[in-house]
Amino acid sequence: QVQLVESGGGSVQAGGSLRLSCAASGRTFSGYAMGWFRQAPGKEREFVAAISQSGTGTGYADSVKGRFTISRDNAKNTVYLQMNSLKSEDTAVYYCAARWTVSSGFVYRDPKYAYWGRGTQVTVSS
Repeated sequence: QVQLVESGGGSVQAGGSLRLSCAASGRTFSGYAMGWFRQAPGKEREFVAAISQSGTGTGYADSVKGRFTISRDNAKNTVYLQMNSLKSEDTAVYYCAARWTVSSGFVYRDPKYAYWGRGTQVTVSS
């Protein structure tokens, strides 16, 4: 079992940057593929970015490619989402998710993650 706690959300003007962090409990963090998803008011939760168990593989939604970067530090049990050039349409609650895997390089874009954080609000004003 793993528990996830997101932080780093807040309010920012369009064009600004934020870095989200997701701290995971447990000693086997390196065995989990990680993902970031978001949900805007009135919309379904959508995939944002994902990183493989080893950190060698990453994947992004087309809407954030080139602006967002996902990374992880297995020594700190933490995954990050660096968000640059933020737009008003990036406003959402951002969720971190974890998925146990034996595939070290695989990236999971679907929402079938076993563990989820409670989310952190990101608000971008234009």
